[in-house]
Amino acid sequence: MLPSRRGRPARVTAFAALLLVTAAAGALAGCGDTGGLRDAGATAAARSPARLWPGLPPASSPAYDIGEVEHARVEGVAVPGGDIRGADPVAAVRAEIAAHPDDYAGTGARYHETSARMADCGTENPEDTGDAEDTARDGCPVLRPYYRDLTGDGRPEMALGFRLLPGRLTAVRVYTVEKDRLVRVMSYDDAVSAVELAGRAVVVRSPSEVAGYEYRLQWTWDADQRAMLLTSDEMLRADDGGDGDDGGHTGRPSPSASPSPSPSSPSSASSPSPSGDAP
Repeated sequence: MLPSRRGRPARVTAFAALLLVTAAAGALAGCGDTGGLRDAGATAAARSPARLWPGLPPASSPAYDIGEVEHARVEGVAVPGGDIRGADPVAAVRAEIAAHPDDYAGTGARYHETSARMADCGTENPEDTGDAEDTARDGCPVLRPYYRDLTGDGRPEMALGFRLLPGRLTAVRVYTVEKDRLVRVMSYDDAVSAVELAGRAVVVRSPSEVAGYEYRLQWTWDADQRAMLLTSDEMLRADDGGDGDDGGHTGRPSPSASPSPSPSSPSSASSPSPSGDAP
């Protein structure tokens, strides 16, 4: 019986029933002509996560300080008119070096060569040189800045990198402006393969110890913390299928006051990809 309207039973004649049977047979024959239905096999049963060691007391604090939140005012760097494009990126790096003399000052400091080469940077903003090179001038460890709205407030932030010498590490920083003051909201040091601005996120790619794989870390703006937070830390197959290299990768972001140690096996570091807004 066909379904009926409420209160009125449906009646089907023998001829109509014959037509329905014939149409159904034709439809099945058509399916057979295109390969027919195939069994996809048994569906795996859904399983809930299995909790290991349920009696283990939960940790109440992190075991290591890995600098999850970076929000630091940069002293001594002017931001004319509150426009970050007017801030001097070389001055921002010099301010960081001055704030951490144990890492930069003296021949015994791990990044003493970075400090020494800052004399090659001069005082001009690399954006104003008109050069297509990544550095302000030969020998300067400061890479050219990139500008992109990463906080969603309609104003650009400054993504900046500089070489940590004599090793092969690269410091990646993001700065914003608060009340006409320059503020650092992201800080990460590693052996860097590439840096990308993807939407409002900063993605850092680093070589892995595992052949054919790389680390990809992503920072995203968090309005509550007023900082770029590490929201993704993955080991993925490298796009180019490279052989991999430990390159000094730390696996975790390092706080600006305690940069990563110099790499044991060198790995080249590169500047941000052109996906960011042109300086």
